[in-house]
Amino acid sequence: MFFSLSFVIPMAISLIFDDSALNIFIITFAIIFSLGLFGWLVSRDAGDDLSQKDGFIIITFFWVVLSIAGSIPFILIGMPLVDAFFESMSGITTTGATVISNLSDLPESVLFYRQLLQWMGGMGLIVLAIAVMPLLGIGGGQIYKTEIPGAMNDQKLTPRIKETAQALWLIYLVLTVFCALFYYFAGMNGFDAVSHSLSTVSIGGFSTHNESIGYYNNGLIEAVCIAFMLLSALSFTLHYFAIYMKKPLKYFHDPELRFFISILLVIFTISIAVNMLSTTGEASIRELLFHTVSIVTTTGFAIGDSSQWNPSIGFLLLIGAFIGACSGSVGGGIKSWRVLIMINYAYINLKKMIHPNAVISLKIGNKNVENDVASSVWGFFSIYVISFVILLLGLVMTGLDFESAFSAIGACLNNLGPGLGEVSQTYESVSPAGKGILSFAMILGRLEIFTLLVLFTPVFWRG
Repeated sequence: MFFSLSFVIPMAISLIFDDSALNIFIITFAIIFSLGLFGWLVSRDAGDDLSQKDGFIIITFFWVVLSIAGSIPFILIGMPLVDAFFESMSGITTTGATVISNLSDLPESVLFYRQLLQWMGGMGLIVLAIAVMPLLGIGGGQIYKTEIPGAMNDQKLTPRIKETAQALWLIYLVLTVFCALFYYFAGMNGFDAVSHSLSTVSIGGFSTHNESIGYYNNGLIEAVCIAFMLLSALSFTLHYFAIYMKKPLKYFHDPELRFFISILLVIFTISIAVNMLSTTGEASIRELLFHTVSIVTTTGFAIGDSSQWNPSIGFLLLIGAFIGACSGSVGGGIKSWRVLIMINYAYINLKKMIHPNAVISLKIGNKNVENDVASSVWGFFSIYVISFVILLLGLVMTGLDFESAFSAIGACLNNLGPGLGEVSQTYESVSPAGKGILSFAMILGRLEIFTLLVLFTPVFWRG
């Protein structure tokens, strides 16, 4: 019922622009609200407390059910069922992969609805990752202890989950409002400013134009976009400490943030070097900077045709997307904190090979990381790689070439959006079976593997 209210805003947009989609959103609102009302009437007297097992199911179906519901407007405008579900799943998981080749053919209300899907998905992700999942022992889709050394330090932000959710939503909303205002003053019209603020703060990457942010060819707009992509890629717990706890220095003391920024700088520097030595199409420093931030934060905005650059740059940026944003953010990828733990754990094991009797503890910043935490992170990475390989094999079997398939799985599993080769612009050419595989990859990446895969284990359903 709450989700059905999201269709009221596109109704208003349709009335303002007098487009042809008003009836679509009225019908969708009626269907979704009625289903929600029926579900509430049937279950309103249930008094049983939710178990941890219930939590896993609810978190998974949060994305699946809303993706199905969110696909109804796309179906009503004439999209095939698979394409509609793919577009909706891409929006609600903030992936940003699209099957629509010409956005100018869509009514303004549908364009805005795509942006709104990403914003709601990003907001839901923050609350689930920081407020809900820790209570279930699955912080960030992995066992919560993998997040302990991060900004949260094994503490709830507020004593009650409701207060935590409200605090996080308010930060998210304020970032969105400021982003829209900065976009507007930088040169966007009001509709585009609000639309792009929704997909920027959610690190979604959907745009109202085929050329994405490159449509404007405006350096100031690109600077605003870079700034808010970075803010949204940081842990929202850091924002909470800076705003509510009056501790802005947390930004400078957080080892994950420093590692994330260093990754950005390294990838940007290597991209410049490769570009200078390249004999193929050259990219400007401005384009390289924007695309580095956009891809590594797993947003997916573009300001130029990266398919014309040296292919090495595209693969380098894709590797950055595998690392991804910070834990507790709306970004995708493995997450910088896990990568930082894995690197340090591997380095310590190398040192122990040289000095077998030495007692060396894993330390990130000024916090010790227990061995079982590091082991669980490596366990997550192992499952991540296995899942990637299986999904890649399935997608190649649908007929997609290896480069496109590899980048498509990487882009969807990391909730990035655009890939390389055939999927550098849209996923329209991917077969229906391939789109189904990629939709599964999106939710698998959004729930960070374990939350979804645990539902496929027999032991989960016993007892």
